[in-house]
Amino acid sequence: MKLFSSLEKNLEKIEKIMRSDDLSVLRLEIGSTAAALIFAKDIVDKEAIGELILRPAAGFSGEFTEKDSVKVFLSPEKKTVETFEDLTSSVVTGEAVLVADGIKKGFAFGLRKFEQRAIAEPPTSTVLKGPREGFVESLPVNVSMMRRKLKSEKLVFENLTAGKLSNTPICLCYIDGVADEKLVEALKNRINQISIDAVLDSSYVSKFLGEHKTSVFKQIGNTEKPDVLAAKILEGRVAVFVDGSPIALTAPYLLIEDFQSPSDYYGSPYSATLARLLRLLSVTLSLMLPAFFVAAELFHLQFIPLSFLLTIVNSIKGIPLSPSYEMFFTLLIFEILNEASVRMPKYVGMVVSIVGGLVLGETAVNAGIISAPTLMIVALSGICLYTVPELEQTFSVIRLVFLIAAGSFGAYGLIAAVCILMIYLISFENYGTPLCAPYAPLIRADVKDGFIKGFLSDQTKRPASLKPTNVRRQGK
Repeated sequence: MKLFSSLEKNLEKIEKIMRSDDLSVLRLEIGSTAAALIFAKDIVDKEAIGELILRPAAGFSGEFTEKDSVKVFLSPEKKTVETFEDLTSSVVTGEAVLVADGIKKGFAFGLRKFEQRAIAEPPTSTVLKGPREGFVESLPVNVSMMRRKLKSEKLVFENLTAGKLSNTPICLCYIDGVADEKLVEALKNRINQISIDAVLDSSYVSKFLGEHKTSVFKQIGNTEKPDVLAAKILEGRVAVFVDGSPIALTAPYLLIEDFQSPSDYYGSPYSATLARLLRLLSVTLSLMLPAFFVAAELFHLQFIPLSFLLTIVNSIKGIPLSPSYEMFFTLLIFEILNEASVRMPKYVGMVVSIVGGLVLGETAVNAGIISAPTLMIVALSGICLYTVPELEQTFSVIRLVFLIAAGSFGAYGLIAAVCILMIYLISFENYGTPLCAPYAPLIRADVKDGFIKGFLSDQTKRPASLKPTNVRRQGK
């Protein structure tokens, strides 16, 4: 509905639409014209209102017209609104809107002032070397951090909104001439199709950006560090910021990303290679060790060395549970302890995880509920899983599936489960990008930044799996 030319009619309509105690309607005179300034008092800069709007209005003489708004008011961010929908949207996002008698438009001034936390190192991405700053919940601050990292006119930000009630600002970030235009359009279309009441965090958006809703695997990358995000969009990815969230999303996503760490790029390629191979080995042990142990104990005792077999036989005397149920029960206890330590306050959570693990484990072994080898394998599996924390939830589910397959059909069931997983991963694509690139399919040029970290001087081209418009990133 369009604004009226009558100030009183406009104010009467606004008071019917916005029945909130934090709404302020400040009446004023601009020369000989009656006007009113409408704003939400808790999210605007009141000093800026006085300096940029009220002071110039008091010094104006004559009849105020639409053209005078450009000359009189000094706010660097201003726009016109012609409907009540645009007016209310501007007010709830922290803008002050001026309406004047005889003018069928309103003038919105960007004078937002939100409280926000200071920039600090993100708790989930600590590093020994490299930048320590992380994103915050303020979208303008996050955009400014990216501008500081990449001082280029080709760095593009596109503003969108999502959420019928929250009207959450969302921002696409990419490098023009590097990111695939089809990818940019696909992401914009998916964001525009989001039709829910509110978008409160970037995790809401990530659920709509993935092409496979039922997949247990991640389909959208994420990071809390500006330097990591800058490196990702330089390779041809597109980033998505959501106001109110310190986590930026990236697409397309490759599985290899979560085996890479920011510190890999600030140290020696040899140490980075060793760290990545250790992460791969740890994940493999975490997934396979419990299932393999159960399969060997139930179906393939001949694979267990005699000395270790005697230890197992002695340890399982009097255990009331079968090996598969025993392993499942121990994994369940481990997951409960993990969940409790995460949900509790920090100073209590660490005590619960350490004391709970030691006391419960020792008590369960002494009581004859579980065996010592099972407890050791579960503990080792849990520790190994946290070498790749971003995939912890996904691999926890897969570990249970492997355990069920091994407990039901032995090594044959485990091998079948692994083959099914590999086929699924190899065939999995998101936005036309294979999840397992650069290894499936094999892209030799991209392998230089795979599990074996190459020298930076040798990485002259952007990853071909991301389909960048401009392939070369070194040289002319």
